[in-house]
Amino acid sequence: MTIKDTPEEWRVTATATPFRGNKTGVRTDDVVMPDGSVARRDYQVHPGSVAVVALDEDGRVLVLRQYRHPVRQRLWEIPAGLLDVPGENPLTAAQRELYEEAHVKAVDWRVLADVYPTPGGCDEAVRIFLARDLSQAEGERFPVLDEEADMELARVPLQDLLRGVLAGDLHNNCLVVGVLSLTAALAGEGAGSLRPAEAPWPARPFEA
Repeated sequence: MTIKDTPEEWRVTATATPFRGNKTGVRTDDVVMPDGSVARRDYQVHPGSVAVVALDEDGRVLVLRQYRHPVRQRLWEIPAGLLDVPGENPLTAAQRELYEEAHVKAVDWRVLADVYPTPGGCDEAVRIFLARDLSQAEGERFPVLDEEADMELARVPLQDLLRGVLAGDLHNNCLVVGVLSLTAALAGEGAGSLRPAEAPWPARPFEA
């Protein structure tokens, strides 16, 4: 038996967008259920995101600590950002985010996981990369604003992050998935067995 998610689309009889924000919006669809009834579903429309588990030669992961207003917490996270340009190659976006948030570049890139963080209420798709062979980026640091101006940057051993995830001390979705995925990969066939950085991503098709 193959365990695999599959595409499917139930019929929509009406749709509206009652709210549009700067990057996301809210859509309301009237969806036909299997028994023929119609149910209204509200969800956030999102362009998609990328995130990066940047692993250095000492087995440490580059993490950022940032205030997140919706949950009223300062969370430890991995570098991440929106797919701002429609059709943009997610690897290009991930490389940009690693540079902008940490002023770091990487030589070796792999795909760790593709996830829908909240599929019951948002269509956001996230591709999480593994980046290795790190070095400091050249030139001046990217200017930061708002919450990012107060960010902390650290390199934390992977095993310390794993303990924090399992203890319930770390909550950021991309960090949790990235740490667990990398730990599993390293305990199994190794990082070399991961998908290449340009692997297809049906949730957010991109140009090569």
